[in-house]
Amino acid sequence: MATTQTDGGRSNQKKRTRTAIVTAARELIGTGAEVTMPAIARAALVSEATAYRYFPDLPSLIGEALADAWPAPADALQPVAHCADPVERVAFACEFLLRGILVREGAVRAMIAATITRPETARTRPGIRFGLIDQALSPVEDTLGAAAPAAFAQLKRDLAVAVSAEALFCLTDLCGLDPDEAVASAVRTATTLTEAMVRRTARR
Repeated sequence: MATTQTDGGRSNQKKRTRTAIVTAARELIGTGAEVTMPAIARAALVSEATAYRYFPDLPSLIGEALADAWPAPADALQPVAHCADPVERVAFACEFLLRGILVREGAVRAMIAATITRPETARTRPGIRFGLIDQALSPVEDTLGAAAPAAFAQLKRDLAVAVSAEALFCLTDLCGLDPDEAVASAVRTATTLTEAMVRRTARR
């Protein structure tokens, strides 16, 4: 009986430690500050080695911390649920994503940096953009998508480039735009791509 109680106590302690690490990561992400494993460990009151015992790398920890941070695509686009215009819907989706990235900027930058140096971990990234793009274009899936499936698939790939953290940081870091200007520029690119595809399909 004593052994069972001891094992149960250790299991509970491990759960509490893991929860403390994830909670600390989530709180640090919420500040928008730089997110590192040492900073998370300090906030969780554990050693960095302990944090790494629970999470093998920073992307896996950030991924778990962000698991419930984003709403489902349909919920995110609820304000434009009444609208069937793909251009307006894509514009909303793009701004929604990029504003959310700015709120979580430190975590997003850390995730990108880690997965660039270790491409095999890229699938730990949430991929929020893809769900938002699919949802934004869903009203025309059976019309534009059916009329020009290859072009429709290419539009989604094009939008995955424009509706992204990478595009946002290119605009702020390399082009020198402030965050609002960067968001507006990315939205303009995304809507231009969508409008062009709609016009091409309409001429067929």
